[in-house]
Formats: sequence, structure tokens, C-alpha cells
Amino acid sequence: MIDWYFSHIVLIQSTLTTLLLALSVQVPLRAGVFSFAGVGCYGIGGYIAAIGMVHYGLSTATAILLAAVAGGVVAYALGLLIQRLTGLYLAMATVAFTLIISVLVVNGGDLTGGAAGLFGALGMLDTGHLLAVAAVVVAALTFTELGPLGRRVEAVREDPELASAMGINVARYRRATFAVSGVLGGLAGSMTVLLRSTVTPDDINFHLVVLALTIIIVGGSRSWIGALVGTVIFVWMPEMLAFVGEWEDVVYGVLVAAAAVYLPGGVTGAVVDGYRTYRRKRRETADSPPDAPPPQPAAAAVGGDS
Repeated sequence: MIDWYFSHIVLIQSTLTTLLLALSVQVPLRAGVFSFAGVGCYGIGGYIAAIGMVHYGLSTATAILLAAVAGGVVAYALGLLIQRLTGLYLAMATVAFTLIISVLVVNGGDLTGGAAGLFGALGMLDTGHLLAVAAVVVAALTFTELGPLGRRVEAVREDPELASAMGINVARYRRATFAVSGVLGGLAGSMTVLLRSTVTPDDINFHLVVLALTIIIVGGSRSWIGALVGTVIFVWMPEMLAFVGEWEDVVYGVLVAAAAVYLPGGVTGAVVDGYRTYRRKRRETADSPPDAPPPQPAAAAVGGDS
């Protein structure tokens, strides 16, 4: 077991950081906000952590905390700026935000390292630290998915007008999802960079948007469990598909397309729907009256005609 852990430690750590990135997209989607601001904040967090350690000698914890706070503040400000946008227009605005971050760091001079990026930002992180952060995030998100708060978020997603009529401040909830998304993106970016010790503009390009979106499509967007399932699938898929060689990208595309068509709620959505169907059929079977016994044949007449 120990040998397996050390031979797969990079994949395990990548699973945990990618989970945070996926959650930065899943949280807004659960509230009906089609936003990729968390991906842009992934880049902001990564560069702030690297700049803090390389140029200013910050500690690992301070760099990560600063990256998370900066991601949350920037995402909240972005949410205020584009709060009137919805749907695809909102998604495109947040994708543009991510691409703008990439352009800014390329032209950041010595501060960001330009096109070459920054090197030597090695943080004191291990798998235990990542697990602790992921566990705290998952516990907090579980709280938001249950009880009255979870029902209010569902109302904001399903029918914003009805939610507003019920007294729910829809705009405030949407802005809050931007802030949470930014914090999660900043955490993911900073910890990824401090594990790798390097960051370049190519690390925060459009491919991260595609990765986060495919994870949510395949895993499911209604719960953090969907993000976890999708993350495990796509982080470990290259190892599982190593035997197909150059056909790996083809298999990858077929799996994503099949999930989008046949599993519109993702893997977790299919499991939940199957379980609900099973329970409904069991209740119907239990509530249905027992079958009536078959009618008994009439007794034969005794004696014959005289």
C-alpha cells in the first residue's frame, strides 16, 4: 500500500487540487450561475502565491491565505460588474476574464516572469495538508447543500423570480457564489503552484475551462460528490487508458460525448435517479393490495335427476 501511494503521489495530489478547481465551477452552477470566474482566480492565486514566495519570502501558509483572499475579492468584484448578465453571456464574460488574466501575467515583466513564468516557489506542502483543506471545503459545501440554505440555493437555481417573490435575495446569493468560487480557485491555484514550484501563463489558459466543465458534465453539478467523481475520472483516466496509446484522445472525447448525451445529470445524477426509481417501485409494491385468491369451482350437485 505504501509503495502504491508513493508511486501515485503526484496523481493523488493532483486529484485534490483539481477537485478544488472543479468545485470553483460547480458552486456557481448549483445556484444557476454559469460562471468560470474560479478558473481565472486559479491563475490569480497561483501567481500571487509564487510572487509572494519568490519576491517577498512569504511562508507557505501566508501565501496560500493571501491567494485565497485575493481570489475571493477579485471574483466578488467581477460579480458586481457583470451581475446583470445571465446564461451564455455570463459564461463568455467569465471566460474572457480568464484569458485577460493570462495576457496580464505575460506582460507583467519581472514581477510575473513574463512568458517564461516564475520558478522556485516551492512550498512546504504534502498530501496531508491538501487532504485537510479539501475536507474543510467539502464539509462547508455539504452544509450549504442541506437544510434551509440548500433549499434556498435550489430555489435560486430553479426559479429566480419565484425565489425573489418568496423574499430570497437572489442577487446576494449569486454574488456570494462568485466570492466562494474565487476563494476555491485561489486555493487550487496557489497549492498547485507551490507543489510544482513553477507557474507560467500556459498554466491558466482556456484548457482549464474545458477541464473544469468536462469534470462537472461527467460527474454532475448538483453536489460536490459529482465534482469528486468527475475529478477522479479525468485525473486518473490517462493511466487507465495508457493501453490505448495514441487513441487516448479519441476515447476521451467519446466518453465525454456519451456522458453529455446519456447522462445529462452526470454519473451522480444517474445514480440518484436510479435509487429514487428503485425506492418508488418498492413503495408501489408495498402499497398495492394483495392479489385476490382465485375463485373456487362450484360444488358438484349431490345425486342425479330422478
